Amino acid sequence: MDFQFGSRREFLRTLGGAALAAAADVVPLALGPCQTLASGVEGGSEGDAGWMEISEHLAVYRGPIHVGIVRDGPKALLIDCGDGRVLPELRRRGIAAVEQVLFTHHHRDQACGAEAFVELKARLVVPAAERDYFDKVAAYWNNPASRWHLYNQHPHHLMLAEPVPVADVVREGQKFAWGRAAIEALATPGHTDGSVSYVVEVDGQRVVFCGDAIYDSGRIWELHSLQKGVMTTDYHGFLGARPQLVESLGRIKRASPRLLVPSHGRIMDEPARAIDALVRRLDVCYDKYVAISALRHYFPKMFADYADRKDHMPIRPGKPAPNCLRHIGTTWVVVSKDRAAFVMDCGSPAVVKQLAQLRDRGEITGVEGLWVTHYHDDHVDAIPEFQKTFDCPCITDQHVAMVITDPLAWRLPCISPSKARVDRVTRDGESWQWREFRLTAFHLPGQTLYHAGLLVESGELRMLFVGDSFTMAGIDDYCAHNRNWLGAGVGFDRCVALIEKLRPTHIFNCHVDQAFDFTPEECRFMRANLAERENLYGELFPWDHANYGMDEPWVRCHPYEQQVRPGTTAAIEVVATNHSAAPRVLACRAIPPRAWRAGPTDWSRVEAAPKREGRARLALPIPANLPPGRYVVPIDVKYAQHDLPQFTEAIMVV
Repeated sequence: MDFQFGSRREFLRTLGGAALAAAADVVPLALGPCQTLASGVEGGSEGDAGWMEISEHLAVYRGPIHVGIVRDGPKALLIDCGDGRVLPELRRRGIAAVEQVLFTHHHRDQACGAEAFVELKARLVVPAAERDYFDKVAAYWNNPASRWHLYNQHPHHLMLAEPVPVADVVREGQKFAWGRAAIEALATPGHTDGSVSYVVEVDGQRVVFCGDAIYDSGRIWELHSLQKGVMTTDYHGFLGARPQLVESLGRIKRASPRLLVPSHGRIMDEPARAIDALVRRLDVCYDKYVAISALRHYFPKMFADYADRKDHMPIRPGKPAPNCLRHIGTTWVVVSKDRAAFVMDCGSPAVVKQLAQLRDRGEITGVEGLWVTHYHDDHVDAIPEFQKTFDCPCITDQHVAMVITDPLAWRLPCISPSKARVDRVTRDGESWQWREFRLTAFHLPGQTLYHAGLLVESGELRMLFVGDSFTMAGIDDYCAHNRNWLGAGVGFDRCVALIEKLRPTHIFNCHVDQAFDFTPEECRFMRANLAERENLYGELFPWDHANYGMDEPWVRCHPYEQQVRPGTTAAIEVVATNHSAAPRVLACRAIPPRAWRAGPTDWSRVEAAPKREGRARLALPIPANLPPGRYVVPIDVKYAQHDLPQFTEAIMVV
């Protein structure tokens, strides 16, 4: 179904921009004094919006998104526009007309105020490679491939909720004049595939507006946008866009700007030094990732440059699986002495077929249980068919159960629309007996937060089934979007500590047909690496903990998608994970689509305890005469000192 769109004037009213739209005459106002640059000027993403004059004809509005202003008397050209709150400030400064808005990239926080400028007759100019992400966004939001079985993160879903008209596109190396300024576009992919930067020369100044290529010296806004496949899909491409970004930063450096203006962060007056610091830090962070990466087992060619490093953990040899096990696809089967079967995961109808064949040949007498290690599609797609074929209980950890029983409520990598029935939800450390085996369930937040582990004991065998969280080479943290947290007692640190405690004789990955184990020294090496990463990655981001830059859905809507009826009120929980060591206040509001002819909802606030989730509740009225359709509802977020316009979204299907 297509999205529904309302009038531009309605959107202007919600921004408070109607007064500027009505202004027919130029109202000259005195410009403020020039602001002196120190060693970098702090940005407005912490909430201290302001105006900074670089020269007579060039300024920066420092808000949640920095907006470049090239001025020619009462007219202006903008670079990015954020959520549009620059509008009243432009009028106060005597700017009566915005002729063009140039965009660095398509992310929603950069451009969610664009409709207000269209209403004022401004021409929107966007990177050529990203045009469809401005004026054809419904094609993305209505495409099931953008919703389910997500192995590619490009384009990123942080795109506009509704389209805006594009007047023109800009390409690498394109040069043009506007007013007294000369402007050149540089291709600077990395943060997005089509990102561009703009070199602006005016009044003897040379300034680069670089979008989110850098935050400030040695730092970036977040890391998950750099997830990109090179030899594989994006899913296996942790920091895969790093080479692209480094090349782009080099291009910016060679442009020799006096100032470097990012979308988020500090305005840098030593651009080369800031860039060099970031490149060094990215190299170190990637090296720490490779040192214990499970991906070295699957794709050794990806890491040829890191082979035989003495400061990296060696890859363990495999060892045969015990005779009580069968391996089918991504499924492990435990077979008892009297030939009963206990199955782990079912991602393909072929697994159901082969289990039935084992039963028909008498190799198993029947299937007596299904354990689900995690929610990924290649482990759960065929569970509905499995449950029709085999009459047995489905058992899993509570974190897995809440996703696989209600997948519509979640937006996660590799998610399947298949809905499973869970008959028994386990607590961490809960044990029970099945035939001659003692089974113990654990929350195992390794490869993904929504993951479980199962210890199966019989005699001297202590078999730990870890889903996809480990291989012989280390930890499966190659997809940042999976929510691989850093910190003591969480994420992989918790998982490795569990291995240290349980001392399994065999460890099993669902994709690997051999067993393996880790020595105590290797466990200590992995935990030390993770502790070091917490500090190194923490220095990479402008947050007080690394996980804010690593964990994309640290703010999410629950449910992510829901069906609603016209004339009712939808309930949305905005859930924020407080990764900080102190309480944090979350404030949020919903921005209804233009067709609803309604302003933002009231702000809802909640305090989140340290290392816990905070849940703010929003009530969203659904108009009584609303046509059927699929609507994207962005959410404005304020968190601690951060002002985050349209930072997440919910989907309403009417």
